[in-house]
Amino acid sequence: MRSILRRPDFRLLFGGLVASMTGESILLLALAIWVKDLTDSNGMAGATIFAIAAPMVLAPLVGWVADRFRRRPFLIAANLGIAAALTPLYAVRTADDVWIVYLVAALYGLSYLAISAALNGLIKEVVPVALLAEANGALQTVKQGLRLIGPLLGAGLYVAFGGWPLATIGAAGFVLAALAILFLRVSEDKPKPPELHWLGEATAGVKYLIRQAALRRTTVGVALAVLLVGLGESVFFAYVDDGLHRDPAFLGVLVSVQGIGGLLGGLIAARVVRGMGEIGAAAVGVILIGVTNVAFVYPSLWLAFPATVLFGLGIPLAIVGFNTLLQRVTPPAIMGRVSGATEMLIAFPQALSIGAGALLVSLVDYRILFAAMAVGITLAGWYLWVGRRLSPRVVVEEPAAAVTEAGSGGPAGGADLVEASLHLDDRGVGQR
Repeated sequence: MRSILRRPDFRLLFGGLVASMTGESILLLALAIWVKDLTDSNGMAGATIFAIAAPMVLAPLVGWVADRFRRRPFLIAANLGIAAALTPLYAVRTADDVWIVYLVAALYGLSYLAISAALNGLIKEVVPVALLAEANGALQTVKQGLRLIGPLLGAGLYVAFGGWPLATIGAAGFVLAALAILFLRVSEDKPKPPELHWLGEATAGVKYLIRQAALRRTTVGVALAVLLVGLGESVFFAYVDDGLHRDPAFLGVLVSVQGIGGLLGGLIAARVVRGMGEIGAAAVGVILIGVTNVAFVYPSLWLAFPATVLFGLGIPLAIVGFNTLLQRVTPPAIMGRVSGATEMLIAFPQALSIGAGALLVSLVDYRILFAAMAVGITLAGWYLWVGRRLSPRVVVEEPAAAVTEAGSGGPAGGADLVEASLHLDDRGVGQR
């Protein structure tokens, strides 16, 4: 991680993303807790997460829009837009106002698509290919590490002051991210005019995803896992309420404990990607998530805490493996559309499963649902593991000269970026 943080442009981008991720970590779980308190319904609380995921069906179209603009100004506008979109939360008072929370959650989901589509392209502009796993690992370390304090702090602030201060903190994080990106030094070419009908342009990402074998398998495996993880958004409320006999806010404690595993996973993710390849790393992460669901079948704090740590450990491994593969194999001109296609194929089924979970949790014992999730997610991880040779083990050697130049303040994207050598083992072909 130290090598990537020596690069001044990445440090600036990293600082802005830390600000927005801090606001998110405090706000998002608190929205669901807010709905739970207003309605006393596990299903309606889980539906808050469904509202965030539902816009994913528009991901290819959003990705096409992102590809029509330079990434830096697009990201500035998107971050300021979601900061403004949080302001309606100040009007929430009673259960009759829950629709406002759902509306804001949906707007956040839409903005997440836009930011994700442009951010993958911007990271590839700022960071050399050899250090993509390091960059993704650094971001995941912070994102998962924030689970140690963010949700717990958010739940505490909500109990003490209500939901309105959380909206202010979330908006401030996105504004700070926009300011950091404003000062980012990056040279971007103006996107070329579209060559096809808008529908053909919007579906270009899906077509590329289907043709690219490694990315196709990873997307399918991760999508299957996320489909089942989505059930847990409502199931965990029942687990805390009916199993552990705790208040809904205790879910913030578990998410913070999950952050311990996430922090460890973020720290080792780049090393796992180099040792097992991107698909291998994603497979290990998914399998960890799958097998730990078994522990939630037996409601006990003695099992809940270690299982939640292992659950958290698997998340950054899967995300870093997947994101690094996507960034490495996707041409910059269609990065937004490929990102959008993967978001749609992964997150839209998740939205459906969140909705199904909100219904099933009132009809089926939560322990049965956890058992089914454990089996299905583990099988998805095995599917990824079988295809790991599509993304061979990577050994990165970055010469000291390149690190020194980057650390001295030289602009990212220049000749120093290609000095890092990327070597594949005997299962693949070396790239530079």
